[in-house]
Amino acid sequence: MITRQRLAAGVCALLAALTAGFALPAGAVADESDGQAAPKVELVLDVSGSMRTRDIDGGTRMAAAKQAFNEVLDATPEEVQLGIRTLGANYRGNDRRTGCKDTAQLYPVGPLNRTDAKTAVATLSPTGWTPIGPALLKAADDLQGGNGTRRIVLISDGEDTCQPLDPCEVAREIAAKGVGLTIDTLGLVPDAKTRDQLSCIADATGGTYTSVQHKEQLSDRVGQLVDRAADPVVTPVATEGAADCAKAPTLKSGLYTDREEFGQQRWYRVDVNPGQELRASVSVADDRTVNPDYGVLLRAVTVHGREIVRGEAAGNGRTDVMSTGLRYPRPESDDDNTPAETVCLQVTNSFSAAPGVKTTPGLPLELTVDVVAGPDKAADVAAFGLGRGWWLLGVLVLVGFLAGLVWGWVSRWRIAVWRTN
Repeated sequence: MITRQRLAAGVCALLAALTAGFALPAGAVADESDGQAAPKVELVLDVSGSMRTRDIDGGTRMAAAKQAFNEVLDATPEEVQLGIRTLGANYRGNDRRTGCKDTAQLYPVGPLNRTDAKTAVATLSPTGWTPIGPALLKAADDLQGGNGTRRIVLISDGEDTCQPLDPCEVAREIAAKGVGLTIDTLGLVPDAKTRDQLSCIADATGGTYTSVQHKEQLSDRVGQLVDRAADPVVTPVATEGAADCAKAPTLKSGLYTDREEFGQQRWYRVDVNPGQELRASVSVADDRTVNPDYGVLLRAVTVHGREIVRGEAAGNGRTDVMSTGLRYPRPESDDDNTPAETVCLQVTNSFSAAPGVKTTPGLPLELTVDVVAGPDKAADVAAFGLGRGWWLLGVLVLVGFLAGLVWGWVSRWRIAVWRTN
């Protein structure tokens, strides 16, 4: 079952866009795959001793994985460069230090030769430890180069046995590098600890977690993830906000990703010409355990510090993503030589880490910026930061007033009838 966190994140982002009065603009594309860079996928398979267990449709977990790999290799799109990495496949001893280094690339990432890849998979035999963290680090290195889609699909039946290298922290470090790499995880007949760890790994990079109980489930899900890598996607551009507006990077229309420490402010600059409208939205994800009651604030201010408009959202621990947005339409000017106005965007969060939780790297932040042609009456749109919401508010007040009058008249009529009878 895919974790509900991803659904929650999508709903929050949609609500934030609607609250700001606009949908995510079609033009806010920072880097869209157009076939120039081949998508890359690496399948990372747990080959530890526990994969001998016979509990998937009467066969071993290893047999189910091999069957799934063969089916996926047959169906892999031609444009996808695919590789296979193993963990726990070679060392049979009891030395922990050696066992935690046991990860190897079974088939290099590149154009797929199905016969060679299947032959390599057929040689696998459940053997040793479960070094998930080291395997993820190596897999990230395997996928270096190019700007196409990069995806790791991790298949495991148990939690990492090589602590203190926490694979969840490893996933956060990979995401913090801004390389646009997604990790999807699949748990074979998982227990609670395995499920929590694999979910955390996927959440840290915006991937998905799936619990697998049957061979068909495994084949279908791995195939879906490989196919997804070939789909055109929007890849956020990594940027780094500043501590104040004067040093902030100037952004154009696009989708950007950054990291923000707990309680930190991040600043960005956007140039807006007369007659244009700035639309911005931000999402901050709590990819680790945080204290309840938190919020995210997005402000648009002038270079002199005067606030123009703001958007804010608050939560109480029921969602793992907080999103908000704003709009600022700049009025037209009679002077054709009027320069662009520099608008400073400030992103602030009030998350706080739970006891014992690491505060680095910072929380994932995704910022959408779009500068479009403004409306005819810009001053009315941004009035008091509510945008066109004033119309809706007025309609609601009027409807409420009329409903109150009707309800009062009906109540008086019913009382009069009751007294008469």
